[in-house]
Amino acid sequence: MSETHQVIIESQGTKAAKAGITFGTALAITISWSLHKSILWAIIHGIFSWLYVIYYAVTAE
Repeated sequence: MSETHQVIIESQGTKAAKAGITFGTALAITISWSLHKSILWAIIHGIFSWLYVIYYAVTAE
């Protein structure tokens, strides 16, 4: 990979990281909303992010 491509890729990754929520947070919020239909629970589970996603994966039927 050329140095130019590497700089562009690193720049895009930095923009994504600074944009706001992570994939784990979005996934946790989506799972929480689909189960509880509560903004409060969605926010709480979003804060826990991947911990909630893993908990859901382990305990889901």
